[in-house]
Amino acid sequence: MDLYKFNKYGQHAIVQFTPPLCNELAGERLVLEMDDGDDFVLDFKNGEDVEWSWDTQPPKAEKYRCLKADDQTYLVSYELSELRPRANHTFVIDKENMLVTRIISSIGKNKRWPYLTATDIEFGAIKQENVEYKPFPRHTRTSDMVGNVVEWAYGSEMSTTHIYHDANFYRITFARSRAASLEEAREAYAFNNMAYNLPSADEPTDYIKIKDGMYLVSLTERNCEKLLGPAVGFRSNTLCFLQNYKGGGYVVGRAFGTSTTDRGDIDTNIMIGAYGYFIGAADEELRSLLTDPIPYTV
Repeated sequence: MDLYKFNKYGQHAIVQFTPPLCNELAGERLVLEMDDGDDFVLDFKNGEDVEWSWDTQPPKAEKYRCLKADDQTYLVSYELSELRPRANHTFVIDKENMLVTRIISSIGKNKRWPYLTATDIEFGAIKQENVEYKPFPRHTRTSDMVGNVVEWAYGSEMSTTHIYHDANFYRITFARSRAASLEEAREAYAFNNMAYNLPSADEPTDYIKIKDGMYLVSLTERNCEKLLGPAVGFRSNTLCFLQNYKGGGYVVGRAFGTSTTDRGDIDTNIMIGAYGYFIGAADEELRSLLTDPIPYTV
């Protein structure tokens, strides 16, 4: 994704519709009982500072950012500022059900592709006083989204279409609503290098049901990085989209990774907001994107 494209307002085009940051967690200390067996503590000192700790490790301080997906569901993200290669922690904190999903994203673990981002997803519950720990229910991976096509607008000058065609992959193409013609869109679209120089736009994706009408879509640009490297500019960014479909389509999210520009490598670590709606497979290309086989799998 062309994260470093600027719109006419001088903003990164993908962040224009991002809502104001939320500081409602300030002053709270959450103990997350993770299913990997270790408690994870988030101590929100104020609206921007958090101390986190894992199991019995001493707490570490970071700057966090938080966005709301609904009145009781929060997306929290922070980068480990002193760690190189880089890493990010992202949480879906679901106070309605007192559940949590954690994503740890790390760059530089793959010797063959050092820009590649690895993601580790774990589920758990928010500890409650005088409430016994239970291993269920949990947020869970799902195939609910399969077969849907959604157009997302991130700003006045940037929209994309997501094709949710498989429980483990997604595809991306240009937004039909902003194309004067299909040919014009193909010629000008930011993803031309990816669309025409890869076997397909498929990228590994995790679909996680948070609650009725709300899903976390976590994807990582791995195939593009392996096959095109710096040619496109964005380098294996991992993106989380916490999608709320109740009362319309809205998403809050974050992007973490690297972009290679004429100024050198730039760290990606931004929050995202977008408005979306389901669209039908109105043209032949969209219909084929829903049904074409995934060339990266046997």
